[in-house]
Amino acid sequence: MRDVMWIYIVFTFLAETAWSLEKENPFVNTTLSPYVKRNTSFNLGSDGNLTCSSKPWNETLFVIWTLDLKYRKCRISFNNDGRSENSCNDGKSLRNTSSAQSYLHIPNFSADDIGLYKCESVYTGGNENYEILVAITVPPQVSIRLERKDNKMVAVCKAERGNPAANISWSHTGNFLPVNTQHDSNGFFTVESHLELPEGMDIQNLTCIIRHPLFEEDKILKPNSQKANFPWLGILIVVVVTLFLAGFIFFAQKKLLPLRPCRQSHRSPSKNPRLEDVEEVEPYASYIQRVNSIYN
Repeated sequence: MRDVMWIYIVFTFLAETAWSLEKENPFVNTTLSPYVKRNTSFNLGSDGNLTCSSKPWNETLFVIWTLDLKYRKCRISFNNDGRSENSCNDGKSLRNTSSAQSYLHIPNFSADDIGLYKCESVYTGGNENYEILVAITVPPQVSIRLERKDNKMVAVCKAERGNPAANISWSHTGNFLPVNTQHDSNGFFTVESHLELPEGMDIQNLTCIIRHPLFEEDKILKPNSQKANFPWLGILIVVVVTLFLAGFIFFAQKKLLPLRPCRQSHRSPSKNPRLEDVEEVEPYASYIQRVNSIYN
């Protein structure tokens, strides 16, 4: 009986000591609650809100958010005696709902905000810890084209830089090449599907269907038949323009060459009057010389 009494006294002393330490320094977490893992995502350009606990502020001792983002790490915290910290300095902040519940606000969500968000919330009587893996949802840019490959007509449907990856299907059955999916460093996916078309196929009824969570309706794309001949049309235009310029230069040279002798023929007669003037002046000069010699 005495041993039981001592055990009770020691347990009570330890409990009171732990409570006093927590009260003196509310940033010390005396519990060992494991982290609950969650996944979430926000649309590109939207505002995101993350909740760590449903407890109101008057029951909360402190809240700490630790952000492990792609390019940096930062920390946002607040406790019930008014002390706060925010090393993110990018618009993220702790806010309260109308019912005084705390949440983390992320404005204008972008690819730089992707990462792991750790939250510790300690309140009277317990705590909650979360690890939230936050991703981004982006609608892809879609396109379709026709091209020639190994003397075959190929339809190419593309959903570029989306997250998650889009799903592509065709309205026509045929020889499908393996779907090419690329994942870039920013977490975006580019999906490209190729369909070989049989020779002489009418592509008026050919469509590509692209599905994505951010599309209210499936995107249905139809290829333009004129695009298939675009390379040959471009080459033909270049050849025609080149021949036109070559012909213009050739005829221009033909027109300019006869003008050069004409200019020389116009210049040569201009010298003859000068010679005639000299010949007309010479008799007068000789007459003056003869008259001067008589008087001398």
